[in-house]
Amino acid sequence: MPKFQVKVKWGKEMFPNVEANTDDEPVLFKAQIFALTGVQPERQKVVCKGVTLRDDSWGNFKLANNALVLVMGSKEEDVPAAPVEQTRFVEDMNESELASALDMPEGLINLGNTCYMNATVQCLKTVPELRNALLEYNRTSGGGTAGELTSALSETMSVLDGGGAGACAGAAAKLLRALHAMVPRFAERGAGGGLAQQDASECWTEIVRALQQRLPVAAGGTDSSSVVEQYFGGRLDVELVCAEAEEPPARLQETFLQLSCFISQDVKYLQSGLRSKMSEQITKMSETLGRDAVYTKTSKISRLPAYLTVQFVRFYFKEKESINAKILKDVKFPLDLDVYELCSPELQERLTPMRNKFKELDDALVENAVNVKNKNRGDSKKVTTTKAVLPYWFENDPGSNNSGFYRLQAVLTHRGRSSSSGHYVAWTRRGDAWLRCDDDAVTPVPEEEVLKLSGGGDWHCAYLLLYGPRVLEVPTEEEEAMVTEDIDPAGNPPTALA
Repeated sequence: MPKFQVKVKWGKEMFPNVEANTDDEPVLFKAQIFALTGVQPERQKVVCKGVTLRDDSWGNFKLANNALVLVMGSKEEDVPAAPVEQTRFVEDMNESELASALDMPEGLINLGNTCYMNATVQCLKTVPELRNALLEYNRTSGGGTAGELTSALSETMSVLDGGGAGACAGAAAKLLRALHAMVPRFAERGAGGGLAQQDASECWTEIVRALQQRLPVAAGGTDSSSVVEQYFGGRLDVELVCAEAEEPPARLQETFLQLSCFISQDVKYLQSGLRSKMSEQITKMSETLGRDAVYTKTSKISRLPAYLTVQFVRFYFKEKESINAKILKDVKFPLDLDVYELCSPELQERLTPMRNKFKELDDALVENAVNVKNKNRGDSKKVTTTKAVLPYWFENDPGSNNSGFYRLQAVLTHRGRSSSSGHYVAWTRRGDAWLRCDDDAVTPVPEEEVLKLSGGGDWHCAYLLLYGPRVLEVPTEEEEAMVTEDIDPAGNPPTALA
């Protein structure tokens, strides 16, 4: 019987009916203790009947129902405070000090090589429609392992917005258990007995697959069956032409939840990597020849999702070392992405009206900037500005993208030489600012740091990109208008009186 209800005693406090599952790794039990006491796992000494619990193995730590488990260790705030320091200004603070001074969101504690899961969750959290669907999810609705994973992610999303470090640790422990139940290989252990590192892209795929099953779309206005398909799902028009026989081209449709950017010697930019994937050589059975033949596969996007996920295919299996080795090549990616050229002619025609509106607004902003510069001398007043936000989707297809314009909102990076080692981190946009979510450490970073994640060395390399729709805000009144009098038509300032 691997599950026990035990009593946890910490100082003068007693916590009855705490569940301990010896099928899980000990660090998960320590995460539960952290949720109860606020004592970080690395500061805990957990003892039962004179035996101390290790991080990587239960060993001789024998449990039974109603067993008394003693916890020793202090919360960080219980440590005697350092002398009061002189006031520091924001300009003089480093990243850690900024994180403490600013209102930073909660991070997720690393439960032992679980950075791949933490980074995935932080990236997905940036999609408001997905987050809202998870917060509204009925956690008692069942649904097998996919339902358990969705329920655990729902709780994690809830506590990330103010549940405190302890609550986040408990939610992360539940999420990890649910992930292991759905994907048993993620529970594999390394040579030292601790949890083995896993591939963040595989984790992303498994979580999205579970959500695809368990998050139904809101009623009305869409053919999608789930929130995932509605906001992440795209469609391709595919043409297959046989290079070895004269046979009519085969035309079909394929769906996708993410696009792949294969990295070759010639690929230096994300756009070229995506473009090369849209035209490739494949081998498949030819009915005409009665054998495998080479086909040219040409794909064009016929439905753009609101949120576009792109994976850099950075890992390949190296037989000699039996590892998924990493391609470190520098591949630049933009903050603003335009995928118009990857779309079918029919979709391009549908995208044109909204693209024209973006161009009109951009031209107007440039013109206004010139006018303001020319009128920067003289009396002026500001006119109240209100803006109308235009839908980013087609009227008959909520959750689509109606312009082909995207803005980067999350990057999941890997640092290391193989997918089974190293470290994963999420870099997420919050408004106009960027955050680095390194497990439970969340710190602000300048935008230029994000653009340095393109690879080329042992620093963090972008592995997964998440682009959201670029939203068009149209001013309903003249924005920040400058009303001036006595301005020369040529833009010259008034002549000073003698």
